[in-house]
Amino acid sequence: MQSHAKVVVVGGGCVGASILFGLTEHGCSDAILIERSQLTAGSTWHAAGLLVTFVRSNVISQMTMETIRIYGEVEKRLGSSCGLRQVGQLRVANTQKRWDEFQSYIGIAEAAGVPAVLLTPEEVQEKHPYLSPSDTIFGGIFHPEDGYINPADITQGLARLARDKGAKIYQNTEARAYEQLSDGGWKVITSEGEITCEHLVFATGNYARENAKRVGLDLPCIPIVHQYWTTEVIPDLKERKAAGLPEFPILRDEDYGAYLREDVGAFQFGPYEFEKDLKLFAVDGVPKDFGADLLPEDFDAVEGQWERAIERVPALGEVGIKANTRGPFQMTPDELPLCGPAPGRDGLWLAEGVPGGILWGGTMGERLSRWILNGDPGIDMSALDPRRFGNYVTKRWTADKVRETWGNHMHARVPGEVYPGARPQKTVGSYDLLTARGAVWTVLNGYELPSWYAPSPELAVPEFSYRKTEHMKYVEAEVRTTRNAAGLIEMSPMTKFRVRGPGAADWLDGIMANKLPSVGRIGLSVACNGNGGIDAEYTIVRYADNDFYLVSTPSGEVYNFDRLSRILPKDGSVTLENISDQLGVIAIAGPKSRDILQPLTDNDLSNEAFPWLSAQRGEVGYARDVHLLRVSYTGELGWELHHPVAYNRHLVDTLLKAGAAHGLVPVGLKALDSMRLEKSYRAIHTELAQDITPLEAGLDRFVRLDKGEFTGRSALVAQKKAGLRRVLVTLTLPAADTSVVADEGVYRDGTLVGRVTSGGYSYHFGHDIAMALVSPEAAVEGTKLHVLIHNEMRAATVVHDSLYDRASEKARL
Repeated sequence: MQSHAKVVVVGGGCVGASILFGLTEHGCSDAILIERSQLTAGSTWHAAGLLVTFVRSNVISQMTMETIRIYGEVEKRLGSSCGLRQVGQLRVANTQKRWDEFQSYIGIAEAAGVPAVLLTPEEVQEKHPYLSPSDTIFGGIFHPEDGYINPADITQGLARLARDKGAKIYQNTEARAYEQLSDGGWKVITSEGEITCEHLVFATGNYARENAKRVGLDLPCIPIVHQYWTTEVIPDLKERKAAGLPEFPILRDEDYGAYLREDVGAFQFGPYEFEKDLKLFAVDGVPKDFGADLLPEDFDAVEGQWERAIERVPALGEVGIKANTRGPFQMTPDELPLCGPAPGRDGLWLAEGVPGGILWGGTMGERLSRWILNGDPGIDMSALDPRRFGNYVTKRWTADKVRETWGNHMHARVPGEVYPGARPQKTVGSYDLLTARGAVWTVLNGYELPSWYAPSPELAVPEFSYRKTEHMKYVEAEVRTTRNAAGLIEMSPMTKFRVRGPGAADWLDGIMANKLPSVGRIGLSVACNGNGGIDAEYTIVRYADNDFYLVSTPSGEVYNFDRLSRILPKDGSVTLENISDQLGVIAIAGPKSRDILQPLTDNDLSNEAFPWLSAQRGEVGYARDVHLLRVSYTGELGWELHHPVAYNRHLVDTLLKAGAAHGLVPVGLKALDSMRLEKSYRAIHTELAQDITPLEAGLDRFVRLDKGEFTGRSALVAQKKAGLRRVLVTLTLPAADTSVVADEGVYRDGTLVGRVTSGGYSYHFGHDIAMALVSPEAAVEGTKLHVLIHNEMRAATVVHDSLYDRASEKARL
C-alpha cells in the first residue's frame, strides 16, 4: 500500500465509491479508498436501490436529480448496465393533508427542474391497475424519472471508472486509528500499514459513530433496521415482461405505509416500520462478528402494513414469499446525511449518517469532491452540513429522534412541523412561566422556543396544516398588539460569541462585508464565502476598540464557531469565545416598549441618550450585567436584553407584570416571522444563503467594497461589474386558504423566472407577502408575476421593500 495520497476515503460502499469517482472526475487521481472487507459489504449490498426525488426543497431536489443523472452517465461510460430503471414513482394520497402536501409540492418541483405531475383518482388507477379502487383516494403524484438501480453494480461501476483515472482501492484493509499531523493533514493507521494524506473522508456507514469517536466526534446518527420482502413470480407480471411491456411504476400508498415495485416478474414490498416497532442497530458499536450479514426476519414489526397492503393490492397476497431482506442502514434525526467538514477538525470530511446511500451517493460524491478540491461545493449545502447540529447532541437524544423520524417516514410533512420526541431538552428559566401563559413550543438548536400563544394552557395544542388554522387568530392578535402596544419575545437560543484581543478589529474587518461599527454602536453584516455567497449574518456590538459581541442565528452555533475558529490568527492576537449558553435574550418591541422598560433600568432610554442601533450595559429589574441592544426584528421601537441566564425567569416575569398596564403580551416566532416579512427583512438559510450573494439579496448598503479586502470581495466586485443575473424582490399576493411558503416557482407570462425564498401570511396587511429571487427584467416595481402555489397560478406584484414603515421611522421613535 502506498504511503501518501492527497485524499483518503474510508469506506467502500456506494457513498465512498461515489466520492472516489467524484474526486477523479474533478482532476484528482491521487486518491485512495480503503475498505475493511470488500466493496459493497455494508448496507450497500442489501439496499433496495430506490431513486426518489420527492422532497420539499429546491436544493435537495436538485441533488436527487443529480444522482440519477450521474448514474445514467456512468452506465454510458461503462458501456454496460448497472440496472438503472427509471420506471417512475406513483404516490397516492388518501388524506386531505397528504393531498395538500402534493399540491403544495408541485410548484417546488417545477422550479427545481424535477418532472412531476398531479393525477386524479381515475388517473391513479390507470397508472397502476393493481391498486384496488378506493373512495379514499384524493389523487396522486407521478415522478417519471424516479426508479431504482442495482446497488452493487453501480458501486462497482463507480469504482472501476475511478480506478481507470488513477485512483486506488485497497480492500481487506481496516482503518484502526487516525492522527492529526502538525501541517493539518492526517495519518491513517490501517491493518496493512500507515498512510498520510491532506484530506481524510469518513464514509463508514454503520460504523460511523464508533469510527468518529476515534477522533473525538460524537455524530448524530444511529443505524436502524429495515426490511423488504420479495414475492414469488406473479404470472401476469411475468407475461408483461416477456411481451416487452414497461414495468409499472413504484407504488407508494400511505394507506399501507410501504413501497411496492416490480422485481423480475415478482413484487418487492418494503414497509416502513412505525416508531413503536422500529429496531436500532449498533448503538454502542457494530458487533465484531457482523459483516456482509442479514438480520432475522421480523414480520411482527410490519404485520399491519402487510395486511393493509394486500387489501389495497390483492395480487400481492396471491403468491408466496420468496425471500426477506433485513439489515441495518444509517439514520439521522432529520433524515438527511452528514456531508461536509467535520467540526473542529482541519482536513477531515464527513459523508456519514446517509439514509439511503444509493440515492445520495452520486450527488454527495460530486459535491464533496468539489468542496475538498476547490473549497466550494457549488450549491448551498447547509441542509446537509454536519455542523447544522448544535452541542445538544447526545446518544440517547439521537436514538429517540431517529426512532421518531423514521417512524413517521410515510406521514405527510408540513413546513415548520416539529415532532414531540426527546423534548423538552434545553429550556430557559421562563419555560414554565410562559407555558402557563399558553405557549406552544417549537425547537431551535435544541432549545424550546415559543411558536405562538393560546389564551390558556388548555388550548395550547400544536396545529400544523397547509391551510388556515384556528390558532392564526391568536397570532394575529400578537402582531396587532406588538404593532399598537408592545410584545415580549423569548429569543434565548440565539448564538452569541465574544471576540477580543489586540488583533480583533483587523481580523473581523477582513471577514465582514460591512464596515465595523464604532464603539457603543451596533452594526449588521454578512460574512461571505470565497464566491461571495452569504456564509453567515451577524449583529455586531462594539464595546471597545478590540472588544466585540457577535449575535447570529441559533442554528449557526457550531457552524459559525467552526468557520471563525479555522481562520483565527495563529499568533493568539484574537480570542473567540462561544457564550451562547451563558446569556439569554428577551426582546421587547412596540411603541410602548420604552414606557415599559424605562422604570426598570437606570439607563436613559431616550432617543438622545440611547439612539437606534446602539448598545449599553446596565441593570434591568434585579438583573445585573444586562446588554441592552436597541434593535428589533419586528420593525418597531424595541430593545433586546441579553442577560445572564440565571435572570431569565425574573426578567420575563418582571417585564410581563410591568407591561400589563400598557397591553404587553408574549409573542411567538410565527408572529415575528410575519412582521419580518412585512419589513422585507432577510432571513438566514432563505434569502441569506451560501449560493446567494449580498448583492443579489439586495443588501448593497451592508457591503462596503471600498473598505479594503474581506472574504469574497473579489467575487462581489466581479459580479457587480458583470451585472446581476437574479435579484431579490418583495411580492404581494392575495390571501387564500393556503399561503406561499418557500421554493415555489415564480412566472412571468407563463415562463419560469425565479423562485420564492420565503413567504407567508401578513397579519397586519391581510394578504400574503413573499420574497423571491427573479431575473432582473422581472424585478421592476409594479411588474405583474404569478407564483405556483398549491397547484394554482396566483397573481403577484413586485413591490418596494418594507411594506410596513418603509423609512423605519417607528424603530427610531
